[in-house]
Amino acid sequence: MSSRSPEQQAPAQHTSAGIAIGALLLDAAFVITFAALGRGSHDREATLAGLFETAWPFLAGLAIAWLVTLAWRRPLAVLRTGIPLWIGSAGLGLLFRALVGQGTALPFVIVATLTLCAMLVGWRLIAALMRFLSARRAR
Repeated sequence: MSSRSPEQQAPAQHTSAGIAIGALLLDAAFVITFAALGRGSHDREATLAGLFETAWPFLAGLAIAWLVTLAWRRPLAVLRTGIPLWIGSAGLGLLFRALVGQGTALPFVIVATLTLCAMLVGWRLIAALMRFLSARRAR
């Protein structure tokens, strides 16, 4: 009898390219939504250039985190993918903002960190719950 869990015994599952691309696009959409909401809450001009100015540091952080974590291998995983993507997006995004002279006041840092967590980790938690409930119903 093996001491490994069924998850460890099962062969590695490969995620379809469609799921990985969908997850990447959803992550990017959430980052852009975060930037748009932030601009709107501060009555900033609603232009594509302004949105890009606000979003690009976090999108760059997200892209780097996707590459470093190999997120396409398990794009729906909360712990292995969602949390590192959140930390990478928030951390690198704030670092890039600081490097180019954009605001990094403590309240912004807190709001950005918590909002990106809710968005990037939150949708993966919901997806995990849906998979769990679906598997439970199938039994």
